[in-house]
Amino acid sequence: MKHFDVIVIGGGHAGSEAAHAAARMGARTALVTMSKSGIGVMSCNPAIGGLGKGHLVREIDAMDGVMGRVADKAGIQFRLLNRRKGPAVQGPRAQADRKIYQTEMLKEIEQQPNLEIVEGEVVDFVVEDRHVTGVVLTNGEGLAGNAIVLTTGTFLRGVIHIGDISRSGGRMGDKASVKLAERIDSFNLPLGRLKTGTPPRLDGRTIDWDLLESQPGDDEPTLFSFLSKGTSTPQVTCGITHTNAETHQIIRENLSRSAMYGGKIEGIGPRYCPSIEDKVVRFADKESHQVFLEPEGLDDHTVYPNGISTSLPADVQLAYVRSMIGLSNVEIIQPGYAIEYDYIDPRALDLTLKVKSLGGLFLAGQINGTTGYEEAAAQGLVAGLNAALLALGREPVIFTRSQSYIGVMIDDLTTRGVSEPYRMFTSRAEFRLSLRADNADQRLTPLAMSLGCISSERAESYLNKADRLIDAMARLKGTRYSPRLIEKAGIKVSQDGAKRTAYELLSFPDVKFEQVLTLDASLENVDADVRRQVERDALYANYIERQQRDIDLLRKDEAHQIPVEFDYASVEGLSNELSSKLQRSLPENLAQAARIDGMTPSALTLLLSHLKRGTKKRIA
Repeated sequence: MKHFDVIVIGGGHAGSEAAHAAARMGARTALVTMSKSGIGVMSCNPAIGGLGKGHLVREIDAMDGVMGRVADKAGIQFRLLNRRKGPAVQGPRAQADRKIYQTEMLKEIEQQPNLEIVEGEVVDFVVEDRHVTGVVLTNGEGLAGNAIVLTTGTFLRGVIHIGDISRSGGRMGDKASVKLAERIDSFNLPLGRLKTGTPPRLDGRTIDWDLLESQPGDDEPTLFSFLSKGTSTPQVTCGITHTNAETHQIIRENLSRSAMYGGKIEGIGPRYCPSIEDKVVRFADKESHQVFLEPEGLDDHTVYPNGISTSLPADVQLAYVRSMIGLSNVEIIQPGYAIEYDYIDPRALDLTLKVKSLGGLFLAGQINGTTGYEEAAAQGLVAGLNAALLALGREPVIFTRSQSYIGVMIDDLTTRGVSEPYRMFTSRAEFRLSLRADNADQRLTPLAMSLGCISSERAESYLNKADRLIDAMARLKGTRYSPRLIEKAGIKVSQDGAKRTAYELLSFPDVKFEQVLTLDASLENVDADVRRQVERDALYANYIERQQRDIDLLRKDEAHQIPVEFDYASVEGLSNELSSKLQRSLPENLAQAARIDGMTPSALTLLLSHLKRGTKKRIA
């Protein structure tokens, strides 16, 4: 039996990131996938990033993960969303060439030392004393591992629905994983059923592009990776059309033929990304919905119509698509479909994404109730790092809410669970002013360096940038200027006699770095990247300073660890309802306990009192 430190099951976005992360840590890693050609496949829209999602990609990159730099190589249109709003809520997004993305991701996996690709289907686990120690493939071959990362995506008992036709499948063209699902049943983990969907794929050669509104990318692309210097592929323009009264009428008349509305689907879908059927029913007063026509590649005539995912029959899909401007003669290459799949309640996991009730098993991606490439990849990173740390006998790494969007997501999942597919939004982060996409490297690359999971190129690039930032900040803060001098430089300021540094002036919303050069000409040699970074840091500095108290309180609560064996029933005064919720969730610290639904300040005080009492007993 071949032995590895870490075995990763599944070559999707979660699995690729997990395997690469484990291997970067020095762990001998196997990535088990049904087919090498399936690694890095973008099964839905070939797009990366967006609001909240772009933050995750930047954080993955700051830890030297692969999604960001692969997306930069494959990007055929880059747009910074929320450009008119502040940097804290801006999200980079890229439409990618599906083939290039897949090719580049496979290349990253193949070239990574300590990483071996194993083609095969996992159908069983080897379990000894409630500890997963290996996997078994369909051909009977066994692989032994110190830690296992499971990333099954939508494959666990996956069922594809197109109208009244339903068939087993993990995604279009791939079979579902049934035997593995049955094996997981034996672990007695809390299971649920979710659904997601895709729109029909259109033949771009049959679209009347001249009739459509065009959507170009940004003139100056905002890239994902801190190492990327520019785009490497030609850039394209997307098209925009709209549904109309005829479209909506066709859908209404055929709702009974929809798998969703016909009662064939039990799983819960994403509320924030509804199907076109949901849009027509839930927003009945709305006359039209925007549809983005996004090319799937430079040499591919397939177009992804973003905004009309569906489970209606193929004939109805063709009818409603052809009712839209520019699409009257369009042909469908692949019908849209809904897919149902099993997931495991993420409250069964700890903050490292390890299953609490089983040793050595980590879960990442859609199996944890999330949706989206970015959410999956971020979980893969965390699970891969921690699987490697466990296998190598090192302490785990925890991503916190005050430190990262990754930490926000994992805390949300493991504390609250999910009632629908989880998607990242900037609104989920209470410290989003400091958790910006632009400063992800400042927040996380030092952590990556301490873990030893980054390349020398990444470390050198970061340290060089850090030195330049420190130098610029010191010079900006080094001299104070009178209101008269500041006014002379063309910057409006209150004539209150108070002297201000150039850095303080940059905290004014309308002041740019170039304006303070009049005050200190030596700042001319500060490069453009550093100029923009200190502008953003200065803009939020006062707010972050005020927010620091809340961050400190959160960290204090996170430091109050709750033992796994803690008996909530013994806490006198704690309601039976809260006690059972806590027992089910098993929060790892007081901060997590505070976020349990229905938790009260008095109940937290009781918990803290009991925890302190237990600590005193152990000391004595």
